Amino acid sequence: MTQHRNLPTYLSIEEAATVMSVSTKTIRRRISDGTIPAYHCGNRPIRIKLDDLEAALERIPAVNW
Repeated sequence: MTQHRNLPTYLSIEEAATVMSVSTKTIRRRISDGTIPAYHCGNRPIRIKLDDLEAALERIPAVNW
């Protein structure tokens, strides 16, 4: 019996921007300021874990108008 572990999903900067509905420039700024962790191995392109991308979201508190 083979056990499969849940592997993280990695996205390119372009894919992350599409998922978040923002520009690639915004994703790069968030990587630069440390809000979104990013990874690369050697000369490979930058990748972002989907879990890290989701964790970077901040909930806006409800306001009673």
